[in-house]
Amino acid sequence: MLGNFSYCNPTKLYFGEDALGNLSAELSKYGNNVVLVYGGGSIKKNGIYGDVTGILKAAGKSVSEISGVMPNPTIHKLREGIEIARKNKVDFILAVGGGSVSDYAKALSVSIHCDEDPWEKYYVRFEEPSCEIVPVGVVLTMVGTGSEMNAGAVITNPEEKLKIGHVFMDENIMPKFAVLNPRYTMSLPKYQMTAGIYDIFNHICEQYFSGEDDNTSDYISEGLMKSVVHSSRIALRDMNDYEARSNIMWTATWALNTLVSRGKSTDWMVHMLGQSVGACSDATHGMTLSAVSLPYYKFIMPYGIKKFARFAVNVWGIDPDGKTDEQLAEEGLSAMEAWMKELGLAMKLSEVGVTPDMLDDIVNGTLIMKGGYKVLSKDDVREVLSAAM
Repeated sequence: MLGNFSYCNPTKLYFGEDALGNLSAELSKYGNNVVLVYGGGSIKKNGIYGDVTGILKAAGKSVSEISGVMPNPTIHKLREGIEIARKNKVDFILAVGGGSVSDYAKALSVSIHCDEDPWEKYYVRFEEPSCEIVPVGVVLTMVGTGSEMNAGAVITNPEEKLKIGHVFMDENIMPKFAVLNPRYTMSLPKYQMTAGIYDIFNHICEQYFSGEDDNTSDYISEGLMKSVVHSSRIALRDMNDYEARSNIMWTATWALNTLVSRGKSTDWMVHMLGQSVGACSDATHGMTLSAVSLPYYKFIMPYGIKKFARFAVNVWGIDPDGKTDEQLAEEGLSAMEAWMKELGLAMKLSEVGVTPDMLDDIVNGTLIMKGGYKVLSKDDVREVLSAAM
């Protein structure tokens, strides 16, 4: 295991078809003024909005709303939400939606009482909050990000063509509770389901492809990756298979609730590349990741060859007999590529709307992380992105 670390995750999870029945008891622990945060209105069509607002009304809460939170929530939308929350003297934020709504709610939680511009404080200077944090709860309707059990919040600045995530250190920013009903995810189109599945898988990869020590986190990660692949194939055949969808939902939470990052340096360059693509194209997050993943992993593979060989054997079941690490690593990535194509993921940036004239902005907007097998230069970033076109 690498170095010294601490682990604390205070988020309480309610999982299963009856999970929403616990919302009322949780709401009783917080103040009267609740702001309900959600996206484009699908929760009104599928009935979740009515169920949640019914519980809020029965609990006697005074409810305001922030609707229309987009898949890549912007700083402008955040500022709009701050005004609504301040006007209504909000005591509690209830996010009903997927990862973007959850991210937005956490960004809002540290911004309502902030006396500075939240973009400058949290996304330029990467500071921690010095103000009161408004507590957050989540009713999850789409899986992928794991945002329901971590302290991360990704916000986009369209003018600056930047999409930046801040993983806050303060555990008070983590949702106080999260309601996870796998049936809520079944109304999503196949495209959104598969994008979420790849987001889950890549979250694990980002933490797995770092370090060469004998790390317990790697063994956990391999099991989670195998679970994602297995359940994804079942869900692809039958999107209403409850067992598969419940396993995917549970794996998504554990992929990014900080557990498997313990003792790891972690990489995160696929996300940095993908987020920069998203800032310039507004493409679906999981698809931006799938489009850049293989070019990136092929680029760094020589620097972490033993882990890529292990990945081939322990995740994809490649027979190691008589093969070099290089051969195993290549076969592992080929198996991963075949699975990605099976899911129908975007394999090229051109498939998510990226054109050659966007390349400079994407390169300039890519943050460089230092925890992987190779610290990229801007020229390296350009080479990876060019290979992904």
